[in-house]
Amino acid sequence: MSGTNAAGVRTTAPWQRLRAASGGGNRWVVLAVLCVSLVLVALDATILHVAVPSLTEDLRPGSIELLWIVDAYPLVCAALLILFGTLGDRVGRRRVLLLGYGLFGVASAMAALADNAQVLIAARALLGIGGAMIMPATLSILRQVFPDRRERALAIGIWTAVAAVGAAGGPVLGGFLVQHFWWGSVFLINIPLMALILPLGRWLLPESKGSSDGPWDVTGALMAAAGVLGSVLGVKRLGAERDLLDPEALVPLLLGVALLVLFVRRQKRRPQPLIDMRMFSRAAFSTSVGCIVLAMLALVGLELIAVQYLQLVLHLSPLETGLRLLPLTFAAMAAGATGSYTLARIGPRTMVSLGFLLTAFAVLVLTFMGHDDRPVLLTVGFILLGFGLQTTLFAAYESMLNEAPAATAGGAASIGETSYQLGAGMGIALLGSVMNAAYAPGLAGVPGVSAEASAGAAHSLGEAYQIAAQLGGPAGEALHAAARNSFVHGLHVTLLVSAGLLVAGAVMALKLPRAMECEADGAGAGEGDGVRLPAQACAEPDPAVGRVSGRTG
Repeated sequence: MSGTNAAGVRTTAPWQRLRAASGGGNRWVVLAVLCVSLVLVALDATILHVAVPSLTEDLRPGSIELLWIVDAYPLVCAALLILFGTLGDRVGRRRVLLLGYGLFGVASAMAALADNAQVLIAARALLGIGGAMIMPATLSILRQVFPDRRERALAIGIWTAVAAVGAAGGPVLGGFLVQHFWWGSVFLINIPLMALILPLGRWLLPESKGSSDGPWDVTGALMAAAGVLGSVLGVKRLGAERDLLDPEALVPLLLGVALLVLFVRRQKRRPQPLIDMRMFSRAAFSTSVGCIVLAMLALVGLELIAVQYLQLVLHLSPLETGLRLLPLTFAAMAAGATGSYTLARIGPRTMVSLGFLLTAFAVLVLTFMGHDDRPVLLTVGFILLGFGLQTTLFAAYESMLNEAPAATAGGAASIGETSYQLGAGMGIALLGSVMNAAYAPGLAGVPGVSAEASAGAAHSLGEAYQIAAQLGGPAGEALHAAARNSFVHGLHVTLLVSAGLLVAGAVMALKLPRAMECEADGAGAGEGDGVRLPAQACAEPDPAVGRVSGRTG
């Protein structure tokens, strides 16, 4: 609180001075708060996976309920990113972020204490709503408090590295908690952190808004939410069912795509659109979004298959599997920490292309994985994979955000995060389908195994092991060996396909700018009249573009 000292001079409490500084020179404190919140959102995307067997034994959910327990969070989060990203531009990004913190904490407590599957599904959906409030707000506030592109590049490097740590650390932390406590502890850890970060965010984060001209397009926001939900759900269903004609996948996918097409047409006609579609006419912006989709497609699909390989072929525990993936996390952290330096010297085009090529090389290295554990090979491959993909994601995010006007940073951030989620869903569907196509034929005609048993074993390696155990004897051993051999063969085929997609990404990245540049007049992307200068000449933009205030009351 404020007061006066003995000399009659008005004084300010230390926490108030820190709060006032957070919008300016203390922007690194703001970054720290944003990164802590991002870790929690990223953790919740993966931490539940290792707790599924434990909660299944406790809550006894049906197969559909179990599917929604896992998928409710990412589906709802992906669907609402555009809605809350653009809402933050209108009503205040800090305001939306703080509401997201509160909702995330309440939903975490609800999930931890859930005594049936329905309550847990509802809690996971609420977590998705909170995550959709938090994710685009963190990136758009970062865009505002770091107007200088060189500093912003460093901040985005830290931001992307933290996101990688959260996502990759989920299985490790989840495995530890489930092993020592109960499955609800994977949600309970969010509560003390949110109790800390909510008042810190209220005191330290600056409020910022974009343009508030004209009414907010509620119909368009809901149309985008339904379109993304249908598209992501359809893609996930295709990945699970492996059937392009499955109505449960095809209907939501077609409806989702149709709604997104109508959303784009609506935005083009409106004088004050939620998202300025002219951003996609800029090659750097549209290419960056495409690179994010392609990078996530490779990352999530490869991680899923790698986890299955480590657990089902090498027979590692969930905790051991998470520890084996740690080199990928550390490499991603290194790529984020050095990304700003690299980007300033070689430019977005070379950085993204080299990131894709390094990742493709890592994937080819991993094709030497076989039936036996090769820890050195796996460690080298995961290090190259983590460094290459994080290099690509960092440069793509930085280029995308730089091309967007500061006044619509929330909308641009939501596009980037939605691309991230779509890429993840497409990776599971596409690479999963390739894996299944290469795996299933090897189980046909196994001696002593009926056609019905072979068809069941073709669904997955885990199911094949179960059927082999039920058969027993020579037939069970033959099916077990055939399934294991077919999985390794399918893994090699999938890795080769993934390497081809990554090389295509390297070619796509050639449309990005050659050098790291900025607008000399600070007009921001989309204005069209700014003079481009080298990164070394970047100056602070005009403060009138995108309002940032130190008011936090």
